Amino acid sequence: MFRQARIKLTVFYLLIIMTISIVFSLVVFQTLTMELVRSLRVQAWRMIPDENIGQIKPNYQIFPRSELFGGRLFRGEPPESIHSEVLEEAKRRVAIRLMLLNLGILLFSGGAGYYLAGKTLKPIEEMLEEQKKFIADASHELRTPLSVLKTEIEVALRNKNLKLTEAKDQLLSNLEEVNKLKSLTDYFLRFSHYQDSNKNLPREKFDLSAVVKEAITNFQKMAKAKRVEIVSDLAAVEIRANKTSILELASVLIDNALKYSFENSKIIITLKPENKKAVLKVQDFGIGIKPDDLPHIFNRFYRADSSRTKEPVSGYGLGLSIAKSIVDMHSGKIKVESRENKGSTFTVILPLG
Repeated sequence: MFRQARIKLTVFYLLIIMTISIVFSLVVFQTLTMELVRSLRVQAWRMIPDENIGQIKPNYQIFPRSELFGGRLFRGEPPESIHSEVLEEAKRRVAIRLMLLNLGILLFSGGAGYYLAGKTLKPIEEMLEEQKKFIADASHELRTPLSVLKTEIEVALRNKNLKLTEAKDQLLSNLEEVNKLKSLTDYFLRFSHYQDSNKNLPREKFDLSAVVKEAITNFQKMAKAKRVEIVSDLAAVEIRANKTSILELASVLIDNALKYSFENSKIIITLKPENKKAVLKVQDFGIGIKPDDLPHIFNRFYRADSSRTKEPVSGYGLGLSIAKSIVDMHSGKIKVESRENKGSTFTVILPLG
């Protein structure tokens, strides 16, 4: 599809360029032809002896030589000494050179137009490929809970001796799958909300340390359940940003650290100003990330191997991609350092202004 669109766009570029080139060539040809006629006429008049001027046919319009040689164009019929063969040969040579020039422009414009068409369509192609991949991944994630729901409901309907307690258990199981679907759709909405890095979200000045403390408080119960201690060292840093999205950013990083931390370990969260930037670090001491997984952890629906954890890890692999979108939206940077079975450190750098 994009190959055809690229060819069509190249042809469109060529039509515009060649139309301009041909019109310009016609103007140049006409101008040069007039100048050639004028030059030949002037040269012919110069070659006529003074004593023969009076013998020229009376229907010729003759200007005094002083006016003619001063640049005034002879407007009558050309003198008999002008040879039409010379004029035609000159016009032919000019036409050939202009044709060669247009041929060169055509070849150059074809290559350049094809290249520019590719550059123009590339972002659109990448965006459509991203959308196709997102739809495919989303469909895959949605298929699992829907399949479970369908199977459980079909089994319950076929059971003629279904008891009330069994029906309640069945409904509770269905409710779990519905909650998974709701959680996934919430992820989709949040991701689409932050995906556009140029999105004009309202911004305000606030203390980043207060927002990070709020995020830590929200995860204290989860940390205690996993027997993970959250240690924080937060300096007061004022930034101008969207407060809601920054709270979600901090929450994503803390949630990710808790999921992959070992029991009876700790998470260290630090915040400090550095070179007119706010630097937030979230360090865990858990399973870490394999080197092969590191380049992909911010991709949608990508989850690193969690087989080494004792507990199943929930989520859909959208958290870090949301975090990356939030950082990009604020013209910041996010990076990760990790060692297997040693832990990971996520670093977020945000501008203060």
